[in-house]
Amino acid sequence: MTGTQHASEILALGRLGVDLYPLQSGVGLEEVTSFGKYLGGSAANVTVAAARHGRRSALVSRVGDDPFGRYLLNELSRLGVDRTGVVVDPDLKTPLTFCEIFPPDDFPLYFYREPKAPDLNIDFSQLNLDAVRAAGVLWLTVTGLSQEPSRSAHVAALNARGRSRHTILDLDYRPMFWSDPHAASAQVDAVLDGVTVAVGNREECEIAVGETDPHRAADALLDRGIELAIVKQGPRGVLAKTRDEAVEVPPHDVDVVNGLGAGDAFGGALCHGLLSGWPLERIISFANAAGAIVASRLECSTAMPTTSEVTAAMARGE
Repeated sequence: MTGTQHASEILALGRLGVDLYPLQSGVGLEEVTSFGKYLGGSAANVTVAAARHGRRSALVSRVGDDPFGRYLLNELSRLGVDRTGVVVDPDLKTPLTFCEIFPPDDFPLYFYREPKAPDLNIDFSQLNLDAVRAAGVLWLTVTGLSQEPSRSAHVAALNARGRSRHTILDLDYRPMFWSDPHAASAQVDAVLDGVTVAVGNREECEIAVGETDPHRAADALLDRGIELAIVKQGPRGVLAKTRDEAVEVPPHDVDVVNGLGAGDAFGGALCHGLLSGWPLERIISFANAAGAIVASRLECSTAMPTTSEVTAAMARGE
């Protein structure tokens, strides 16, 4: 059985691929002449972001048996993530993701994951259930529920976890990975009872619980037994709600270079704050600032800030 180290503070399952981001902004891909190559994928980026805060991070995923797969394995190690749970898939190619950059708020994504991405072939044999139970945070994404055998592996991890503290679902709904929204809603509904923290924007909350109003969405998640519901509200900031407390944190104003990856920086910082036992408002403010820093940079994984960078940005009011 493939396993990750038992001492992981953050253990994530899911998407891993290569991001190819244009080095020219404000033009379509048909006019771009050069690209930067970076590690990408939401689950992978969260582990990198958490590692930047000094956390022991591990990833369960798959890559293809190709040069891009070798690049990703090397990058995970270089960026401080335990890659023991990342398997080389013998049949599928490492996925690529291209984006276009039209600041401040238009960053179209083009996923090349056909016929199937290796990370959706995560299976039960890759799970070290002792590591799943022992991790300070288990981080799962809705994308991982979109196909088998990844879906069953995610459910097995949740069952082993037994809804223990800091079991987080990133609502991460991407319509191109699903046949229709109802299919996604059904799969999210099936796993919410195993989750203690849910994170998503208003549209993703609609998929999860049928609500776009932030407070109603948070309440609907709490009604499912979730302990902490986090709703990202775009220009209105972030709402975080428990049964006893509600916190709204305004956005950090930055000159946006590339908005992609900001949510993953938020996720890694959220994990760090939860494990640190901080008050809720401090956790969300810290995570918000981390996301803003990444939005001000071109890349995602290698743009993830350190704790000191986030603290300094908060002190400057950025």
